[in-house]
Parts: sequence; C-alpha cells; structure tokens
Amino acid sequence: MWKEFKEFAIKGNAIDLAVGVIIGAAFGAIISSLVKDVLMPPISLVSGGLDFSNKFIVLKAGANGTTNFATSAEALAAKAITWNYGNFLTLVINFIIVALCVFLLVKAVNRMKRPAPGAAPVSKDCPFCAMTIPIKATRCPHCTSEMAGNARG
Repeated sequence: MWKEFKEFAIKGNAIDLAVGVIIGAAFGAIISSLVKDVLMPPISLVSGGLDFSNKFIVLKAGANGTTNFATSAEALAAKAITWNYGNFLTLVINFIIVALCVFLLVKAVNRMKRPAPGAAPVSKDCPFCAMTIPIKATRCPHCTSEMAGNARG
C-alpha cells in the first residue's frame, strides 16, 4: 500500500497539481492586495470616498432596535441582519482581475508554444478520426487506422 501511495504521490500530474494549487493561492493573495490596496483607493477617491467593502443594507434591526451602523462589523456585533453587497462587489472585481491575469498568462504561454514560421510540421490529422497524431505515425493510436503511403519495410 505504501508503495502504491508513493507511486501516486510522485507521479508528475499529482506534483504539478500541488504546485499549481500553491501558486494559485499565492496569486490570489497578490490579486486581493492589488484590488484592496492599489485599485480601490483611487476609485474611492474619484467616487468621493466610496468604499465598496463597507457597503451594506440593514435587513433587520439589531437587538436594541438600532438600524444605523457605520460598519457591517458594528451591525454584526449588535446582532443586526445585513446584506453586505459591497463585499460581494469587491470579490467580483477580484475575480475579474484574476480571470484577466490568467487569460493574459495563458495567451503568453500559447504564443511561446507556437511553432516557428517555416518550421517543418510535427503532427498531422488522421483522415479517419480527425485526431492529431505525430507526423511519422504509420498507424493512428486513436482509431488504429493504417496511414496511407506509410508502408513498413
């Protein structure tokens, strides 16, 4: 059992996934800081001091009947029920920025992976199943069709 676990844990895919999760968590923290500390202060300045993270609506008054609170934390302490739409807006902005960064990263990686112009092709499409196969293949690994003109000698 230990041997099987070790084989699983050392497989390239499991390690790649672990590295991706760790880097993703760190990337998320950086983006959260970017939104909170870099983007939101100028937006707040332009909008006259608007701070999205502290925007909320009191749905039910606190235990003592109070409905006027400066922060959602103050409302929570008074046991009021609030709808914290500002926090949601901040998270939506975070998501949009993360999605944009990931898109730009994938686009850059795809640009690096493109073959050089004029380079010899390294793959072809199987005429029977339309899957991409190596250019030197004599038989399609997907549908097992034999490629025409590739007689073995």
